[in-house]
Amino acid sequence: MNRCRNPEHPHCTVWVLPGDTVCAHGHAQPQAVAPAAAPASIDTITAAHAAPVLQRPQLHISGFDPRAAGGRQAIRLELRGMPMDCAPEVRMLVRSALRLRGGESYIFQRTSRGDWRPLFLEFSSRGLEHGQYRIEVELHSRHPQAPDAARTWTCSPVILVPRQDASLGEIHQAFLATHKNVRVTADDAGIARVHAPGGGRVDIDVTARNASIAQVKLDPENGKVDLGFSTIAWDEDLIEIDLPAERDPHPCPASSACLLLADADSATQRHVRLFALDECVLGRFEATEPEADLLLSYHSDAGAEPGGLTRRISGRHAVIRRGRGGFEIEDVSRFGLLVDGVWPGKHTPVPLRLGMRIELTASIKGIVSLEVTAVLAHALVLHRTDGGARAECYVLMAPDVVPAAAAPGDCLPPAEAMPLLFHRDGGFWRLDQASGTETPLAPGLAAAGLGGPDQQVRFTALAYPDARISRRSPGDRRGHVAASHYLS
Repeated sequence: MNRCRNPEHPHCTVWVLPGDTVCAHGHAQPQAVAPAAAPASIDTITAAHAAPVLQRPQLHISGFDPRAAGGRQAIRLELRGMPMDCAPEVRMLVRSALRLRGGESYIFQRTSRGDWRPLFLEFSSRGLEHGQYRIEVELHSRHPQAPDAARTWTCSPVILVPRQDASLGEIHQAFLATHKNVRVTADDAGIARVHAPGGGRVDIDVTARNASIAQVKLDPENGKVDLGFSTIAWDEDLIEIDLPAERDPHPCPASSACLLLADADSATQRHVRLFALDECVLGRFEATEPEADLLLSYHSDAGAEPGGLTRRISGRHAVIRRGRGGFEIEDVSRFGLLVDGVWPGKHTPVPLRLGMRIELTASIKGIVSLEVTAVLAHALVLHRTDGGARAECYVLMAPDVVPAAAAPGDCLPPAEAMPLLFHRDGGFWRLDQASGTETPLAPGLAAAGLGGPDQQVRFTALAYPDARISRRSPGDRRGHVAASHYLS
């Protein structure tokens, strides 16, 4: 016994007895293939009974009842027309503004008959405004023994959440009007009749007004007719995506790091602190639970002083981010900041340009003074011009942005000798501009080219290894600092 194999009706799932020329819905069956020896694999079955027309993969959605808006709903999902070379288990990832009850990951399993076990997606629209909500669906087929055979499909069904006082007629008019290919209307005592003895798919919308008569007559010669009006079902075409080749994982994933120069001199900094964040928060160095990413303290002739003037720096003093026009800084502090000697105003982003000077704070100068020494498409370099000039400088990078070599006029002398660094695949890289070679940065790997000819450079995946900062979780700025001050 086989399912209906009429190429013009790929969604028909009626079983056909051996020898029958039509299915229960009246669909003609292609010429039967002569019996042959038992096939050795499912690939042999597919080759012997291949349909003359390629069937498109679809996600069949059924059981949707808009009248349950505001409460818990469940829709049935079925895979149809999937190629036989996909994995026996297909993972489905779901995202939506609707409140999903069963999580965002599901698995379709192929049965021994070759079809797919259906899944149920449960969600709720309680507390959401009425309207249309998109459900983003991704289907991933992965063969553990054949990673090159990976395939991915996507679709975006739309779920209608009607008003609380909407009638069923209004719901059908708004949601189903685009799903009809036959519309019959009887007005002013007219009579409308529809007769469908079989054949192609017919979605009918019938309206009768003003004492009119609307009659729908479905008399197939074979099989039965199932009519259901309480729920809605439809098909979503699955679009296959061409997957790019996956890169090897980075040997040392990190969003902040540091280059330690063992032989620092007057022209270089002992710590080159690296940050790759969408927003980098500048703030006060704290012994416990710092609120910022880039921690700053006042430096005197004796070194860093966590107390005293450092208390004039707010826990969250400024934010640097990469906007549409490049990198910009925004004051979010109590004590203010100066950009080229001018206070820009609180919560007012200011584009950063080469040579700009930043003072933290606005009331007392010299606590922390920074200079923009390089502005690239993917990175920003800041050098201290105060007492901490020999202690540290900072490189702020936009994650996963293609690096661009510095053009003439993009760098000031303090940044000209620095290597070209960028962030990709969760970790830091160095780009050799002469050869184009990209080298991942990780502890223990070769650090050639990161410093001068007589310098020893060490990479660490901690932005402040001298303070031994530990974060509670990745990206959590409220961490704990084990040391009370910078080590000399």
